[in-house]
Amino acid sequence: MIDLSVDFGKFCLKNPIMTASGTYGYCDEFDAFLDVTNVGAIVTKGITLEERPGNEGRRLFETSGGLINRIGLENIGINAFIKQKLPRLRELDINFVLNIAGKTEEDYVQLAEISQREGIKAVEVNVSCPNVKAGCLEFGTDEKCLYNLISRIREKYEGFLIIKLTPNVTNIEDLALAVQNAGADCISAINTVKGLGVELNFKGTKVAKSLVQGGLSGKCIKPVALSMVKRIKEAVKLPVIGLGGISNLNDMLEFFAVGAEAVQIGTENFTTPDIAEILAKELAEFIAKQGFRDLKHLKEELRK
Repeated sequence: MIDLSVDFGKFCLKNPIMTASGTYGYCDEFDAFLDVTNVGAIVTKGITLEERPGNEGRRLFETSGGLINRIGLENIGINAFIKQKLPRLRELDINFVLNIAGKTEEDYVQLAEISQREGIKAVEVNVSCPNVKAGCLEFGTDEKCLYNLISRIREKYEGFLIIKLTPNVTNIEDLALAVQNAGADCISAINTVKGLGVELNFKGTKVAKSLVQGGLSGKCIKPVALSMVKRIKEAVKLPVIGLGGISNLNDMLEFFAVGAEAVQIGTENFTTPDIAEILAKELAEFIAKQGFRDLKHLKEELRK
């Protein structure tokens, strides 16, 4: 057996492959496609204090090499999650991360308190969703606001605290430092890139135009994600979970090469729903075939 484990101290993974928030669901939506026990961890759909219906109108727009979404954090709310979804996650006995989002600092603090009370081992704080009118990016683009928010969350939550950063900034290093100084345990990067989808339909000289402005994900954002992960690793000592455009083994290896300790698979889940399990198997086979001792040895060689 090849050792693929990742030890974050407070949180340990059997392998470095996670499913990204918003692309897997809450707990068992992908049961028909893969054995989730073979995945390092799943990250839940973003959860807010109250139930959210999400944005009205068209929410998805497929583009070359990617997907634009403006879901708007549709979710069932924390109380329903605890009653309806958390028991199933515990029954499955798998690693999971609760992704949380809020409009105000108080929203985040209350969610942190609830997470602590419920004994949730790992939380990912969404301060980077571009598809809501209040919260998230308001905190994730200003280092002082971000520091204050994460400091308050840290006071209430003792578990493994991951902060999900946005690429829609020029100063990702300053934001990463604010996260580190506020006491977070880990950074995940990146969330979606702001994008615009344009659909044109012509009937003679008449044009029907449809616009979808939201977050761009998928293969096309991988170079941006790799750059951001590298910059973050050069600025802070915190471990980084890399995500953005990963669809095959080589993509994952590239993220390891620039410093990521683990990865999250997002948009590829929609077209290849068992991709996380496939990559776990392919990674073990690759390490054995190439003669590396384990995942740690592979990462060491990739970073020389």
